[in-house]
Amino acid sequence: MDKKLFSEFPPVPKQQWEEAITADLKGADYDKKLVWKTEEGFSVRPYYVEEDISALEYLKKFAGKTTNGQPNDWEIRQDFSNGDIANLASNAVARGAQSIGINVANIKTAGDLSSIFKNIDPVATGIHFTGSKSVCETMSLFAEYLKDSKIESTKVYGSVNGCNKEADKVLKEYGSSFPRFRFIEIKAFEFRNSGSTIVQELGFAISNAVAVLNDLTEKGFNADDIIPRMTLHFAIGSNYFMEIAKIRAARILFNAVAKEYGYKNGSQVFIHCSSSVWNKAIYDPYVNMLRSTTETMSAAIGGANSISTVNFDCTYEKATDFSARIARNQQILLKEESFIDKVADPAAGSYYIEHISDSIAEAAWKIFLTVEEKGGYYAARGEYVIPEIEKSAAERLKDVSSRKKFILGVNQYPNLSETMLGKIENIDSELRASNEIEKLRLETEKAVKDGKRKPKVFLLTYGNLAMRKARAGFATNFFGCAGYEITDNAGFKTGADGAEAALKAGADIVVLCSSDEEYAALVAETLPVLKGKTTVVLAGYPKEQIDEFTAQGVEEFIHVRSNVLSTLQTFNKKLL
Repeated sequence: MDKKLFSEFPPVPKQQWEEAITADLKGADYDKKLVWKTEEGFSVRPYYVEEDISALEYLKKFAGKTTNGQPNDWEIRQDFSNGDIANLASNAVARGAQSIGINVANIKTAGDLSSIFKNIDPVATGIHFTGSKSVCETMSLFAEYLKDSKIESTKVYGSVNGCNKEADKVLKEYGSSFPRFRFIEIKAFEFRNSGSTIVQELGFAISNAVAVLNDLTEKGFNADDIIPRMTLHFAIGSNYFMEIAKIRAARILFNAVAKEYGYKNGSQVFIHCSSSVWNKAIYDPYVNMLRSTTETMSAAIGGANSISTVNFDCTYEKATDFSARIARNQQILLKEESFIDKVADPAAGSYYIEHISDSIAEAAWKIFLTVEEKGGYYAARGEYVIPEIEKSAAERLKDVSSRKKFILGVNQYPNLSETMLGKIENIDSELRASNEIEKLRLETEKAVKDGKRKPKVFLLTYGNLAMRKARAGFATNFFGCAGYEITDNAGFKTGADGAEAALKAGADIVVLCSSDEEYAALVAETLPVLKGKTTVVLAGYPKEQIDEFTAQGVEEFIHVRSNVLSTLQTFNKKLL
């Protein structure tokens, strides 16, 4: 009984693993096949062992600093900016939300707040004000409401976001009367939702925090006055492990920064996380539930102090009781049934996550130093920060347009029977990865609503069973992105039979689906029948025969390197 568990299994040296992998690759390039080149600018290996992290400096310097040091009993927060805010907020509190976020952009009086809080106890519930045009004005209205309601301001807790240039004024005016309120928010989520990479979001967030700290310390405040009143607000995307590592890296970097200002517990800075809207879609919206669930898990495991999960229908309609309940219950299930809140830093010790936490921290720190070299966040925002984010956003959008990156239900596996035009009541101006492709499909729906015929795509399948089915599936996904009507077939004995069937069906587009070896015969047999009567597309890219097939009348070739967005934009202009 004194033997260690599994002591009968000898350790396997890393060299032995590498030899086995090399043998399995059979001469293929190791880096190209197995090493992931991230959009964040560093490489991720296919596996990690203990020796890979033994040299990581941050594990020695920041042991125990990747979380706030306690089991992560995060605050379940629910934010509302539209819909029946008063009822939605009171329902949220009654059904498990521990705090609420209220968009105060249109709040004018203390009476407006009274209407929202009529069934909510601000002492028992965290109160977070978002969208504030003036932090001081918002706090003034809140103070007035509390006074009218005979509630002591020292007992309420929460936060307000707005312009950090007001931070000195709000700290002076409301710091002592609202000791449990945070008045400074570093809005890193705006970077991520605008298309930044993870390391850009973190690097620019640290730069922004340093700019605020510099500004306030120059005005006579010290770190003990500032940091406890600060929130780092990150958006969490679907890159599950990377997002976990990002939050851990944020505590590492902020702790290092805080020490420079004489603050000893920088790793305990308050981190709020909200689901990213960048990857949320209008079409197949229930997939948004899956996205936001993994995002909520990343935030919880990474050590966020509070989390807001977006409603799955946030891309096209105002908040409803149903979507709000689902969003709230995603957190409640993770907390009350999965017990994620009972462990401090559950990712600690994972060779993979420890390694990428270090990689993200290192890459983000380089960005921070670059911003500092350019004069700091405020000076560099226009000339460096925004252009760099725009560059990343353009690259990420390109990946979606070319289907290098998939958004299920939008540019991959679209639901062909789904329509959304009539359901859209609220599309915000935020940039989303699926925007442009969704526009294609909405154009098709609008054209049909206006009395035009939905474009018909006929899949002319022929020859090799495996290849014709694979290419028919590819073509269905491709043209499904624009919401076209697609007719698949079991396969034709001759190309002529398929061509006649396509014309009889009234096809606007005929897609030839076969193997490269059989395309020459298929094109020769079908094009004399189809040319000039419909648009002929070939699924695949038989490089040696492109010119020949084009001369015979094939107008487009669709394949894995095609830009689905630009190709379908051309078809929409032609057919709608």
